[in-house]
Amino acid sequence: MDTLPEILFSQGTDQAQSKRVRRLAADGHLRKLYAGVYTSNLDAPAESVVLRHWRAIVGHLLPGGVISHRSAFDGRPQAGKLLVTRGRTRRKLELPGLTVEVLPGPPAVTDGAARDVPYGSLFLASESRRFLENLSRGRGWSERVLPQQEVEVQLDKMLALRGEHRLNDLRDACRTLAALLDMTPQFARLDGIVGALLGTHAARNLSARQSSFSKVTRAAGRPNDPSRLDLFDTLFSALNREVFAAIADPAPAGLARENFAFFESYFSNYIEGTTFTVAEAESIVFDGRIIENRSADSHDILGTFAAATRSPWRDRPAQDADAFLAWLKSVNAQVMQQRPDKKPGEWKDRVNQAGSTVFVLPELVPGTLREAFERILALVDPLARALMTMFVVSEVHPFIDGNGRTARLAMNCVLSAVGLSRIIVPTVYREDYLLPLKALSNNADAKPFVAAMTRIQSWSAAFDYGVPRDQLRARLAACHAFEEDLKSYRLVFPERPG
Repeated sequence: MDTLPEILFSQGTDQAQSKRVRRLAADGHLRKLYAGVYTSNLDAPAESVVLRHWRAIVGHLLPGGVISHRSAFDGRPQAGKLLVTRGRTRRKLELPGLTVEVLPGPPAVTDGAARDVPYGSLFLASESRRFLENLSRGRGWSERVLPQQEVEVQLDKMLALRGEHRLNDLRDACRTLAALLDMTPQFARLDGIVGALLGTHAARNLSARQSSFSKVTRAAGRPNDPSRLDLFDTLFSALNREVFAAIADPAPAGLARENFAFFESYFSNYIEGTTFTVAEAESIVFDGRIIENRSADSHDILGTFAAATRSPWRDRPAQDADAFLAWLKSVNAQVMQQRPDKKPGEWKDRVNQAGSTVFVLPELVPGTLREAFERILALVDPLARALMTMFVVSEVHPFIDGNGRTARLAMNCVLSAVGLSRIIVPTVYREDYLLPLKALSNNADAKPFVAAMTRIQSWSAAFDYGVPRDQLRARLAACHAFEEDLKSYRLVFPERPG
């Protein structure tokens, strides 16, 4: 019985599988959660099982539905409720611990810049659609949409962090989408708010400122770690609601790219215990010197530097789950190439842990990464996708070694692909980086992680990387980047010239 997945469905195109599921249920091996939905977990509260697998269940019951209105901003159920737009009939699906309110409305938009985002068998409303939907008014809508004040706050943050051009782009996309979805009144409200924020409309438009068993198992797909997926949903929700500044890459080419990649590689290895002096690291990367008795360590630096400067590792992130898994294997093989005992580029074959944290079990790695990638792809903002990517790889820990470096390279690849600043984590920032990761992993608290990573991206972009490397090193040192005494030193931002 242990081979059964936790959630199974008796309705689908595979009639043989459906019959097996129903037979297993009749024999008492499965518990019914809803019509056609069963669980092999006979002990856990039904509510917990449903909430762990809400996306698969809702996707099965309402394929093609759009997670919409206020649920679109969270990307998950809140207070046991989820809003889904589908079909022409208003109804409610009452599952243990979860009420799905089905709203009649237009189907998913699958073409154009404002297309809705595939999210398993569902869709997540696009940024334009979610803003329009949350400006719906009338009887009963107040419980289904965000308060207008919160919508205004989100738009105001976009203006402050991304500028007038991005806010106007959103308005243009909403204008086109409103005509397609018959949301003219909603667009009129959004147009008034945006105009007031930009100073072109009256401020009165604002209310605020600011699957025998084996066949069934195979049919059910790859096994994964449900507790990690729940954690990823927490981060997804936090990132999906956030508005990030678009910080341009300060080192896109030439000497600047080499200098940035060198210090990115140096610090990324230092934080993992592969420590050299800066001069030793320079001789490895730029002079081809292999430090005596430290060949593997030297190649770790070389491998990380190569991945930070060359495609596809630098700037070609995966566009589907298969490519994502292949990319991770490839970059780990690049970084760990001189450590055959660590099986570079192969999924781990034994459990690994850090302190009391036990990472995803080896047999669950591919399935968990695939499920996580859907969450990555569903995020619109590139920094949000980058941070989700980094945390997913760090939390799954798919390899025997090199997971931290692989995670940070994966994050930075997403950023470089769209011309945004990569992130360096200097030695002095080690605890500021690791403790928020621990808070998110252990306590599902995403705020410190998001704050720490946005801060360090701003710091990483604040230097002129086109100067000679010794000058850049001095400026990094002046900001305490190399300090290991974390009680006496804190990260300092460089002084602005003039």
